Amino acid sequence: MSRNIRSRTRREILDAASRLFAVAGFKGTSLQDIAAEVGCSKATLLYHFDGKDAILVEMLAPAVGAFDMLDKQLAGLADDTVQFAAVKGYVDLVLRFRREITVLYGDIPALLEHPALADVQGMVDRLLDALAARSSEPPAQVTALMVLGAVPVVCMKPAAMDDDELRDVLVRSAAGTLNVRGA
Repeated sequence: MSRNIRSRTRREILDAASRLFAVAGFKGTSLQDIAAEVGCSKATLLYHFDGKDAILVEMLAPAVGAFDMLDKQLAGLADDTVQFAAVKGYVDLVLRFRREITVLYGDIPALLEHPALADVQGMVDRLLDALAARSSEPPAQVTALMVLGAVPVVCMKPAAMDDDELRDVLVRSAAGTLNVRGA
């Protein structure tokens, strides 16, 4: 099998798996379901991936990498600028990885136990801290949790606007909810 065909088949498997995981959940999707969606045999699928976990890990790797980059960017910001940067960065991240976020939301507890996602909970905690402007006050924490939960839910549903318009509304709304100064 040529390298281009292998690469295309891997991409098709990842695309099909992400669609199916988003609809039926990780646990609710079988390898046979993915193979059928791609139009290949289960053996062909297993030639490309060691199993469903390997598909999930590769599918989520770009999103986890982008989240890690945001985490590092926020760590270096001053307290007076971190909140707006967290709002904007988080909205951009969720818009870019809508399908992956949908998969994660469907199976969060089980998925966060996966070794490949071991750092995600820490990144989420630090993002919450940034969204709360590094305040430990309960109202700031609750408002940050609201933004953290709402942005992905909005992005999981088809919107009657393009991503740039949606990004502007989400950033403005999240910043307003958090009462971000200087936004």
